[in-house]
Amino acid sequence: MKYIRKINYYETDGMRVVHHSNYIRFLEEARCYMLEKIGLPYSEIENQGFMIPVLEVNCKYKFPARFNDIIEIETNIAEFNGIHFIIEYTIFNSTTNKVCATATTKHCFTNSDLKPVSIKKLRPDLYDKFSLYK
Repeated sequence: MKYIRKINYYETDGMRVVHHSNYIRFLEEARCYMLEKIGLPYSEIENQGFMIPVLEVNCKYKFPARFNDIIEIETNIAEFNGIHFIIEYTIFNSTTNKVCATATTKHCFTNSDLKPVSIKKLRPDLYDKFSLYK
């Protein structure tokens, strides 16, 4: 799944490149976009009583992005077992034709009390949608 966005001026720092912390926001934007496109908007997941907290983030910065650059974030569900999942990201700068960063995020499904749950058991329909994109 590909998410495309333009870099805003306020996302850059004193070196005139995107501040490293913004890449984590870009990952979240891409993840929410991916969930929406596979038919599982985050709001629907929450309305059904589930949460998807971030357990871990790993980001490797390779080449800077700058104001007005266009980035494309490719997302892929790398692992999924019904409770935990890992998403892989490649952030490509289509303005410079270079990879800006690669990243992974690890998540789990929880109930509203933040206790891990198995959607395979509780909501096989959600499990099936996720499984299609693994």
